[in-house]
Amino acid sequence: MDKVIPDPPHDVTTPLGEAIRADDQIKNREAIKRALDFYLSPAPEKAYQPSTMFLVHPNVDTESLLAHACESLASASAMASNFANELSGLQRSTALAIQQIVMLAELTVNRALDRVDPQA
Repeated sequence: MDKVIPDPPHDVTTPLGEAIRADDQIKNREAIKRALDFYLSPAPEKAYQPSTMFLVHPNVDTESLLAHACESLASASAMASNFANELSGLQRSTALAIQQIVMLAELTVNRALDRVDPQA
């Protein structure tokens, strides 16, 4: 009976083996080391630096911060209410819910402001 599949060649050189020379092996080892270092031992992360575009001065007193937050929440509540008047149905209900949440936050800030300055 004849064999359909021929025997493999005795020479076991591969194209990849022929292509890799001593210089290439050194470069490949360096590249492999860099890749492994990158994935297995990453550099420590840098400390988080907050954006300074909108920075609140650290020496501002708590009363001023609360007063500004209260005014901002009152403005947001008024805008949500005006926007809800332009809508109908489910969208109106959603806008009014947002307005109510903002109003509750405003009440909370007002209570905190009363505790900071009870004489006013």
